[in-house]
Amino acid sequence: MRRGLRRWSALALTTGVLAVTAPAAAWGAPPAGSAEPSPPARAGGAEAHRMPDKSIAFYVGKNRSESGSTLIGGFGHEPSSHWLEIVPRRHHPAGATITVGATPEADLPGQLTQIPQVPETAKYITSNYSEFAGFPAPLTNGGLNEHQVAARDVWSDSRPELVAMTPPGQTGPNYSDLSRIAMERAHTAREAVEILGDLINRHGYTTYGGNSHLFADKDEGWIFIELAGGKGLWAAQRLGPDDVRVSYPGYIGDFPAGFRGNPDFMGSPNLVDFAVQQGWWNPASGEPFNIQRVYGTPFPGHPGKSAPTDEAPWRHPPTLEDELRQLGRVSLVDMQRMVRDPRWSDDRSGYGQVAELRPDLPHPDLATLWVANTAAVTAPYIPFHIGAATVPPEYSQHRYLTSGAAAEYLNPEYAAQEATRSATYVSKRLMYYTCDRPEVFLSGVTRALEGFEAGMLAEIGDVERQAADAYRTGDDERARALLTQWSGDRAMEGLDLTEYLVDDVERRTKEQFGIREPKIAVPPGVTADARSLSMALPADAVTARDRVNCDLGGGWAEGSTVDRKGQVGDPAAVPDYRAASARAPEFPWLPVGVAAIVGLLAGAGAMLLFRRRA
Repeated sequence: MRRGLRRWSALALTTGVLAVTAPAAAWGAPPAGSAEPSPPARAGGAEAHRMPDKSIAFYVGKNRSESGSTLIGGFGHEPSSHWLEIVPRRHHPAGATITVGATPEADLPGQLTQIPQVPETAKYITSNYSEFAGFPAPLTNGGLNEHQVAARDVWSDSRPELVAMTPPGQTGPNYSDLSRIAMERAHTAREAVEILGDLINRHGYTTYGGNSHLFADKDEGWIFIELAGGKGLWAAQRLGPDDVRVSYPGYIGDFPAGFRGNPDFMGSPNLVDFAVQQGWWNPASGEPFNIQRVYGTPFPGHPGKSAPTDEAPWRHPPTLEDELRQLGRVSLVDMQRMVRDPRWSDDRSGYGQVAELRPDLPHPDLATLWVANTAAVTAPYIPFHIGAATVPPEYSQHRYLTSGAAAEYLNPEYAAQEATRSATYVSKRLMYYTCDRPEVFLSGVTRALEGFEAGMLAEIGDVERQAADAYRTGDDERARALLTQWSGDRAMEGLDLTEYLVDDVERRTKEQFGIREPKIAVPPGVTADARSLSMALPADAVTARDRVNCDLGGGWAEGSTVDRKGQVGDPAAVPDYRAASARAPEFPWLPVGVAAIVGLLAGAGAMLLFRRRA
């Protein structure tokens, strides 16, 4: 009797819980009864050498955009923790310094030194992260500051001879130091280059092998290349309102040997002479002085080639620049989609950023950075205005993927922050589920994210008009509170949507396919299961296709960003994640209570019947 009562109560409990927590109708699901689509062929890791595919940046001059605004977007490629921060404007006492450089433990060892801080630093929005090449955290690749200067940081390998020249114990600011300083001090893209060039001229540069920056403002952009070798070599080129540029890597082509006084070029004093001394360029040869050819490495990929057999697929900058031109007048949505494109938005993409640098801002605080908290392929863009004061703690630092977290206990001061949901972790879960079967899930996830963003685009104009009215009447506090509240609310809605999508994709994965077991050989003599072995990407992995990615052979099933030109998100494609959340409280007290009561009544009745029969 006890076993029967237990089974009866359990059945009632299970029925009640399932009735309350059953998910809404599947979004983007294949028709009932349809077979699973065949996954696309994917290249393995058989190539003989590792091809570079790291961070990426896109620039579109204002004359080529739909809105007449400069567009800049991209992401960093660090396999570490990432989080969002709004850094306020700050005043610094006389004699204040900042620590720059690298430690002896860096990939290319260096020394930490101090350089002077300026009296006042600007407010800016940035994505911080915790680990790259041994440099001290927190690190940054730029972002957007209150003067509407945007920055992206992109790898740019220097030729091997320069890397070999890099002295141990190198000093001077590193790439992240330069990014942060540009955000703190620059009023224009040109000034960013002037500031960084002067810093390298005076203090040197700490490298991991070569790097670049892409700066932009409402009128123009600038490419800034800092070279390895410890020689203080750098070069910069202006990008005008009719230009497009893809940094992948960051590069500069033909460069005037007599660049001094040329408004479109800047460089270190020894830029040309050093190349001549090394025999890397001969002025008498008749060949142009080409920065990429003289000081860099060959482009990855091949012109016009994007076949699945390409060892560096879609990694050829001039070909990608042709894609930007094919878009015609580029919209904000086009740029967001370019950064989100599954050809490169994968497990190595630490975040996504897009800035529309507008010439007609009613107030500087309305400058906006659209940020995806991790790879935008499975994370919504959230618009944060410079006028906003804070970000929700869910988007702040968490220990997920943070260097050293596994070896240290948590500082109690961070307990509440760490206890919040990590937006990065939730979006990573969605990536891993979606990219495990992108042919089944990617289109639905993309429609939901783009529909959510379309809803924000429809709202943002009214929000900015309300804030502008408050600024005009001198009520700056109310304007900033409005901007902070609106972005914070949208960020939390984006997190709720992402969590809904994770739950739905997880449910459908388990129902249709089950959780795929890792096909990892257990070494002889090891008793641990494959699930408990190292989860790190194998050392012999070669291409982007060897890591977690959602690429379906050219982007989405619907094609690349160029193929999808003109498509806009549909708010109606967003699942009703709010209703689902309301139906599923943190613990289902009501169904548990009902089930318990039903079970007790049923058990009591059964016992009474048993006694009567007895």
